[in-house]
Amino acid sequence: MISNHFSNYNIINVYSKKSIESNLVTQILCGEKFKIISRYKKWWKIRLQNDGYKGYVIKRKFITKFKPTHKVSVLAANIYRKPFNKTKKKEKLTFSSRIRVKEKHVSFVKFENGWIRTKDIKPINYKDKSMFSKIDLFKGKKYKWGGKSYKGIDCSALVQLFLNQNNKFCPRDTKDQEKHFKRRIKLKNIKKNDIIFWKGHVAIALSKNKLIHAYGPMKKVVVMNIKETIKRIDKTANLKVTSIRRI
Repeated sequence: MISNHFSNYNIINVYSKKSIESNLVTQILCGEKFKIISRYKKWWKIRLQNDGYKGYVIKRKFITKFKPTHKVSVLAANIYRKPFNKTKKKEKLTFSSRIRVKEKHVSFVKFENGWIRTKDIKPINYKDKSMFSKIDLFKGKKYKWGGKSYKGIDCSALVQLFLNQNNKFCPRDTKDQEKHFKRRIKLKNIKKNDIIFWKGHVAIALSKNKLIHAYGPMKKVVVMNIKETIKRIDKTANLKVTSIRRI
């Protein structure tokens, strides 16, 4: 029995238990590979290939063979039934989803789930000059524990998503990310793209003065002053910065 699968759905929730009432631990994006560990009546226990994350998904018809050619480079790409057709499907492909282009027609491409605009994708091997250059796409978007899409995202997913988009490995959880990035930086030397860690939280420096993070207390992705954020988290959560790392 084949245990390796790829998601051909836009966003799949991964839960901590065999219940939609349990905690959302992460999400599977279109094109992501996972392995089925255990099978139940309506549920599968799976492990994501990208980061080894485990959890439960509702049983669906997933594909077993898939080689992506492109990835979504916008916050959310509209899916169309036909090229130049104004009728959109209800769902959208979120940033960093993987697709296999089957056909091209002027400014549209066809993939497994329909048609999307060519301008909304990049070749699978494409890398941005600065890995967090498009992070403002998520500014103001909803904070969602376990989320990693335009519908909602958590702090560690915000980091992981952009490294994955640029073909770099990144663990899913904050504690593992902090261990993964080895180079320590002092606050006085912080610069753009450095990563600031607290216990259970992470932010990305936009400059020596500003950061961006999916911030639970404000329920969205926000840009804030670095020093003021450090003071605020210390005061409200009694948490100090554990380290600053350079990728």
